[in-house]
Amino acid sequence: MGKVAFISLLIAAIAIFLGERIVNLRKRTLATREVEQNHLPNCVLLSNLNHGSEDITILENGLAFISSGLKYPGMPVADNVVGKISTLDLNEPKTKPVELRMPRNFDLESFNPHGISLYTDASDGTVYLFVVNHPDHKSQIELFKFVEEDYSLVHLKTIKHELLYSVNDIVAVGVESFYATNDHYFTNHLMKSTVEVLLLQPWTNVVYYSPEEVKVVADAFYFANGINVSPDKKHVYVADIFDHNVHVMERTENNGLVFVKSVAVGSLCDNIEVDPKTGDLWTGCHPNAWKLFLFDENNPPGSEVIQIQNIHSDEPVVKQVYADDGKVLMGSSVAAPYGNKLLIGTVFHKALMCDRE
Repeated sequence: MGKVAFISLLIAAIAIFLGERIVNLRKRTLATREVEQNHLPNCVLLSNLNHGSEDITILENGLAFISSGLKYPGMPVADNVVGKISTLDLNEPKTKPVELRMPRNFDLESFNPHGISLYTDASDGTVYLFVVNHPDHKSQIELFKFVEEDYSLVHLKTIKHELLYSVNDIVAVGVESFYATNDHYFTNHLMKSTVEVLLLQPWTNVVYYSPEEVKVVADAFYFANGINVSPDKKHVYVADIFDHNVHVMERTENNGLVFVKSVAVGSLCDNIEVDPKTGDLWTGCHPNAWKLFLFDENNPPGSEVIQIQNIHSDEPVVKQVYADDGKVLMGSSVAAPYGNKLLIGTVFHKALMCDRE
């Protein structure tokens, strides 16, 4: 075979490979899916949250915590956006989100909050807030104590570890212990945006952290994203966004995870919230992530909320509770219920509060 023929054959092979990979990527991102409006009653956009509300979690007393201002690679967020944590009292729905006062000894300029989790110490009622932070696009966990008297946060420590290299979301299971998802395999941005995107292999994982032990407890996820724990703390739920599944994992005595089953959700589901009373899972999803990654204001990415009832039964009920084509809400990433209210957050857009019925 001549040199010219070899080069031509090589180019053709590369073109075929790239074409197949792009077809696969479009399939994984549900690129051809269109959303039909399925709105809830009495929805209002929350003020003071115009640069995302990536994760939301709620205390049993109805106080919601909201992370905003995430600068995530590929998302349309301005450089001057500042990361912050806000609260909203859902027992006083007319009140606006209130930005929590941050400690003076904390670097606010580099604060880039992602997933969050709350843990209440049963011994004294202290509320701890765990925040995934990406200063300079690195990954670390910030541990705060919430002071209700003046709505402030006290920074207790920063947690870094070589296994916590691309953290997306977190669920606290103790005062200093948690499970966390790594959503990428590589740490280099170029490798993430080229090799990982094109190959889309199940290379991501879940890590357990405590001061005594850090270990990978589950792997083989295409894009491990949202994570949460059941009300009885016996199971952990993991959203694999590119596999369109929520995985159920059983906790072991040594804090390992054992796969139980997967539940298909038919969407690219992001963060997971769990109703403490019913055990239902609520997740904000991306109905067409192709539009999210190739953002176009004239053809915006939509939003979707999926509820999973009876997830441990033989026949879980997967229900679309809300859907929008992006005209109202773009890029939903979380849905958090409280009573008859539902808060829907987004990666970079706004936040919506609706009645559930």
